[in-house]
Amino acid sequence: MQLNGAEIVVECLKEQGVDTVFGYPGGTILNIYDELYKHSDEIRHILTSHEQGAAHAADGYARATGRVGVCLATSGPGATNLVTGIATAFMDSIPVVAITANVTLPMLGKDSFQEVDIAGVTMPITKHGYIVKNVEELADTLRRAFTIAKSGRPGPVLVDITKDVTAAVCEYTPKSPEERKPVYRCTEEELQQAAEQIMSARRPFIYLGGGAIASGAYEEVAEFAELIDAPVCDTLMGKGAFNGRSPRYTGMIGMHGTKTSNLGVSRCDLLIALGARFSDRVIGNPKKFAENAKIIHLDIDAAEINKNIRADVSLVGDLKLVLKELNGRITPQKHEEWMQEIMDLKAAYPLKYDDSRLSCPYVMETIDKVTHGEALITTDVGQHQMWAAQYYCYTKPRTFLSSGGLGTMGYGLGACIGAQLGQPDKLCINIAGDGCFRMNMNELATASRYNIPIIQVVINNHVLGMVRQWQTLFYGKRYSQTVLNDSVDFCKVAEGLGCGAIRVTEKEQMEPALREAIAMKRPVLIECVIPEDDKVFPMVPAGAPIAEVFDGDDLAKREGQ
Repeated sequence: MQLNGAEIVVECLKEQGVDTVFGYPGGTILNIYDELYKHSDEIRHILTSHEQGAAHAADGYARATGRVGVCLATSGPGATNLVTGIATAFMDSIPVVAITANVTLPMLGKDSFQEVDIAGVTMPITKHGYIVKNVEELADTLRRAFTIAKSGRPGPVLVDITKDVTAAVCEYTPKSPEERKPVYRCTEEELQQAAEQIMSARRPFIYLGGGAIASGAYEEVAEFAELIDAPVCDTLMGKGAFNGRSPRYTGMIGMHGTKTSNLGVSRCDLLIALGARFSDRVIGNPKKFAENAKIIHLDIDAAEINKNIRADVSLVGDLKLVLKELNGRITPQKHEEWMQEIMDLKAAYPLKYDDSRLSCPYVMETIDKVTHGEALITTDVGQHQMWAAQYYCYTKPRTFLSSGGLGTMGYGLGACIGAQLGQPDKLCINIAGDGCFRMNMNELATASRYNIPIIQVVINNHVLGMVRQWQTLFYGKRYSQTVLNDSVDFCKVAEGLGCGAIRVTEKEQMEPALREAIAMKRPVLIECVIPEDDKVFPMVPAGAPIAEVFDGDDLAKREGQ
């Protein structure tokens, strides 16, 4: 059948099973938006307040559902406003297809109005980028974009289409979408070598990353942990891939990881990394990381092997497939003394905070209690992000969405909107600090426009909390540009943008406020006012070995000497 380029875009989206897209229209993309109007009963378009919100919403949708998220923007500033969201998805391996339109082919390269080489701009932060200049190539390019985004190690793909292509006509033939092709490159010899290392270990430790979620390897990970009788820690990206209520679970590892995880990994004789990339926030000083242990690294991306930490054995492939094979080669192990040592560490070094007043840890524990751990939590970046990771118990995958690799302030609200639309039966709650919330709080207007019943919790300490924490500990308390003690009233902002609003200043108010917000079944902001100098502990100084983790008690002893 003969279709124009805009019609082909919409038909390809339908081919791929896309039911929701996020975006903002403009001149060059008008043909596509006109076609979306005609298909509004098949593809829901969410008009965000800013293109960055659209990119984050597509990212949140992808993380919450495991499907490819889609965002759209016009040329020039519309396209460049997607860049931070695309980079966020790239760093965390999230499948997103960003579709932009550009000026007509004759106007390319002439500094035309709202012309930007967005494919060139995003080259370092996408798995692949296309600029479509011929309508005959449009359908196959879009299909390849979706295949690339979800195959292997997932990630964002950009498709830029000149405006004349969206109007040009060609023959279109429908096709079924390609299935995700599993990656499996490890050999029988490598599997056997890994199995032998595991069965000869006396103090094994499992280090779990976001690859366990991307691959859907939850059952295999749980079976593996039982088989080898080992404790399990996770990264920020790995939250929920292993049941956080399991006795084996030791909490997060790294800069703000638990003492149990950091000390345990430092004492183990075998560290098994499952779908993790040994980021600097996890390993601290690479020369001192797990220095007494042999390392087995399982990852889908061969480029990650030996990049930051050298592995003794590496298995490249989809984690779910590799673990199935590996589990079949391992006889059940018992490490009673080692597990008891880990239990003793957990008893000696529990996470703790001042519970005499309102704090973010108390807020997170209250949310956990009221929701029975069944909520989907998104976060922005900073102290509140770490507290959300530490004090809410994640028992299921795809229930903690956060910008890990890029650390994007302003990520959470858009992501929460995308997650709620992707998982409408979930209670979706975004946790933001007041500094992060200021960046993209305009997306509350998006939530109210569509009556998306998210709950936005703002942890308001009137400062840029994490930066202030570093200034307190390492910069002589010189609080350069981190004090936000101004006249902004977040509750009035929320109400002005069409949302409900509740302010909480005392512990006793938190649970009733949360229950009231849930009952409203509309977008609601809860502002929680906490002291400016609350700190995230435990902590490892940048570049220090993770065994040098310290908490508030250690700091008090040090300062008292």
